Amino acid sequence: MLILYTTWKTLASNYVNVLLVFVPLGIISGELGWSSTAVFILNFLAIIPLASLLAFATEEISVHVGQTLGGLLNATFGNAVELIVSIVALRKNEVRIVQSSMLGSILSNILLVLGCCFIAGGIAKPEQKFNSTVASTMSSLMAVASASLIIPATLYAALRDSKESSNDNILLLSHGTSIILLILYVLYLYFQLKSHAHLFDEEQASDENGNEEHAEAQVLGPIPAGIALAVITIITAVCAEYLVGSIEGIVATGKVSKTFIGLVLLPIVGNAAEHVTAVVVAYKSKMDLAVGVAIGSSMQIALFVTPFMVILGWIMDINMTLHFQLFETVVFFLSVLVVNYLIQDGKSNYLEGAMCLGTYIIIALAFYVYPDDASSDPTSLTGGH
Repeated sequence: MLILYTTWKTLASNYVNVLLVFVPLGIISGELGWSSTAVFILNFLAIIPLASLLAFATEEISVHVGQTLGGLLNATFGNAVELIVSIVALRKNEVRIVQSSMLGSILSNILLVLGCCFIAGGIAKPEQKFNSTVASTMSSLMAVASASLIIPATLYAALRDSKESSNDNILLLSHGTSIILLILYVLYLYFQLKSHAHLFDEEQASDENGNEEHAEAQVLGPIPAGIALAVITIITAVCAEYLVGSIEGIVATGKVSKTFIGLVLLPIVGNAAEHVTAVVVAYKSKMDLAVGVAIGSSMQIALFVTPFMVILGWIMDINMTLHFQLFETVVFFLSVLVVNYLIQDGKSNYLEGAMCLGTYIIIALAFYVYPDDASSDPTSLTGGH
């Protein structure tokens, strides 16, 4: 009975778990070789509840291991779906998918999620306030991350005449920059959890208040939560394998590009549950927590997941670099610039939310019409198809 109760409480942790019915369907469709469209859609829907369950299991473990280790676990598994999908794509040498999904996750968090949070908060109150020091620290790190993409793109343009030399130079620059970004991320975790934890007290207080009900309802011990995390990760990897494998067939139809799939569709899969949570807490006037989820998650992608994928590509002897297409780099920089302007005063309203949302829709529309074989495509450098 205890096992059944624990299973039920886990499944009832989020309403999106009703989509778990698509998990066996997605796996079956991949095994039986159904059409690429069917395989993509079924596994797309299957990964949404799996992402929710991954977040739930991580939270359950975090409660038992303390704040510092819990913070590291949340940093690692908070974007587990993006990591799994990207590793699967990288193993298939789909570098364009990896790059676009990384950038898409960042853009969806800092524009789509933050915009929805500002709008939801604006419905509750005319003006919401949040910790501007914390927000500006995060956005400053995002500016550093955008610089790490601009520099390789401009260097490639400067060295375009000597192609072989530029390829080697971009690889070297990407590997070195990735190591530095990972060091910066570790320093930020120490800054947040230890040396300057007082700056984050208000955000942590909001988090504790927001999770009071959750804490009472916890039913998973550290061992069951660890087992659940391992099982869900394996199932997610299987669904991700079929999802990425079906993308080539989808692109072949000519209706949508790899870039659009990576930038717009895949981030929806990995962040759906997290997006809903952020909007709900924003509506409850817990804007510190909402901003922390939106900007914090994008910062994890920029400073941890993306450089990790470059290092992993280095180990696997795949030319995964920080040289994104010039158009993508400019879009990323402008998005970070817009968000920095909006959060610098520590206040938000529905109009600022509409600005973020409008910017995201414009970008999504631009990437819908943007071809994979654009003239600035660095496929010769990255090994993409």
